[in-house]
Amino acid sequence: MSTRRGTVAYALVPPGATAKTLITEFARYLGIPVAARMTQTQITDAVCHTYTQAGVQLVLIDEIHRLNPRTTTGAQTTDLLKDLTQRLPATFVYAGINVTDTPLSTGTRGAQLAGRATLITCGPLPARHGTREPFREVITDIENAPYLHQHQPGTLPAHARYLHQRTAGRIGSLTRLIRQAAITAITAICDGTERITKTALDAVTLDHLAETHHRPRTR
Repeated sequence: MSTRRGTVAYALVPPGATAKTLITEFARYLGIPVAARMTQTQITDAVCHTYTQAGVQLVLIDEIHRLNPRTTTGAQTTDLLKDLTQRLPATFVYAGINVTDTPLSTGTRGAQLAGRATLITCGPLPARHGTREPFREVITDIENAPYLHQHQPGTLPAHARYLHQRTAGRIGSLTRLIRQAAITAITAICDGTERITKTALDAVTLDHLAETHHRPRTR
């Protein structure tokens, strides 16, 4: 993935990650060949060389809460991340769930990682932010994705208030809701009703949290 200012790289921390499996994820993202006989050091050198040559300026590391520096493998993996931040001329962004409540931010290695990062707490996307409507903007972008010939553009943004209440502003619930409604709409091609309606959206069952706390009540 590239931006105007440089290339963006993405790595997902696998469950039970070791330093070698994580650096392999970095290699896989840019298509760097990794042979089974290669050592962690060799893969790391190849990643640092390729990322530098590609002009990677932003590295996104997802599911960071899976790391536990208190274990041997977790400590080695955390050391790898520290090594990468020193060798790559890029900004590192770590994304995870409740990272302050996990071992990731405690202990010697956790303190080192915390000392190199600024904590940004991300909550649900607000319906309004000043004069902007970020949630409606996301809905508009998502609406352009489904290939529904009969769907009228602007239909989903018109239900922004309902969608925000239904999903509590969570992007994951929103995309799941629209995707499932789109699948339902595609099955209606034969009768000419190939479009996403509020009725179709309301018929979709979302995750338990959204259904329990955020589904609008019918008067």
